[in-house]
Amino acid sequence: MKKPIFTGSGVAIVTPFTENGVDFDKLGELIEFHVENKTDAIIICGTTGEASTMPDEEHLSVIEYAVKKTAGRMPVIAGTGSNDTPHAIKLSQAAEKLGCDGLLIVTPYYNKTTQKGLYLHYKAIAESVNIPIILYNVPGRTKMSFAIDTLKKLAKIDNIVAIKEASGDIAYLSKVAANVSELAIYSGNDDMVVPTLSVGGLGVISVAANIIPKDMHDMCQLYFDGRVKESAKLQLNALDLIDKLFIEVNPIPVKNAMNMLGYGVGNLRMPLCDLEDKNAEAVKASLIAYGLEVK
Repeated sequence: MKKPIFTGSGVAIVTPFTENGVDFDKLGELIEFHVENKTDAIIICGTTGEASTMPDEEHLSVIEYAVKKTAGRMPVIAGTGSNDTPHAIKLSQAAEKLGCDGLLIVTPYYNKTTQKGLYLHYKAIAESVNIPIILYNVPGRTKMSFAIDTLKKLAKIDNIVAIKEASGDIAYLSKVAANVSELAIYSGNDDMVVPTLSVGGLGVISVAANIIPKDMHDMCQLYFDGRVKESAKLQLNALDLIDKLFIEVNPIPVKNAMNMLGYGVGNLRMPLCDLEDKNAEAVKASLIAYGLEVK
């Protein structure tokens, strides 16, 4: 396996918004919250961060702020993927210059591609930068997935070091672990952290860590320490909450949950909107049942 960017729980951090733009002061508070609660990495401007609604200038300003605010206390991994290869290269090169520790690159969406095109897309991005890259497999959003043979070819590229595996398919995950040992594996599903660790994964890129960061960190650390039953208990205890955090498309539920808990992370950007009333009640009930204090 290549040198990993991090082990443990990386938060797919939300982007706090006001009506006028990014709330950088609030983002700073969230970063400090994660430092205090032992989050192992910050993943900025990913799906949960609503990067798809950000113009490039804003996108890069958020990455720059996260790098400066974190100040080396944990790795900062920037989402710079696109379905347009030159655009992904442009964002990736800019993020590298801003000092981030790694890149998270989602598979091309909408136009999609063949497996040959998928390989060429990632090869071109990887060759344009010097920092490590995490592949992001999330077919539920992109309708694209890596063939195992494609992953084997990509793993030969020096700075492609890991995969965020968010298919939800344990059989596919196991095939990746069995056949592509060069790549670190991070769970992209909060309900599959322990199963991912059990086949050699190194952690999770987590939505739930926005509200239960210490538990997500501990879930990984306990497993690494050989305390598997305690790790599994945290996983099982969190299942209902995790389920409710995906009752509507991410990041609608987690951002609403954070506002219920008093974090004040602001609005979602259209076309996303607040939870339906019945779903908001279900999220609220799950937060309370988990022992979190709803304001």
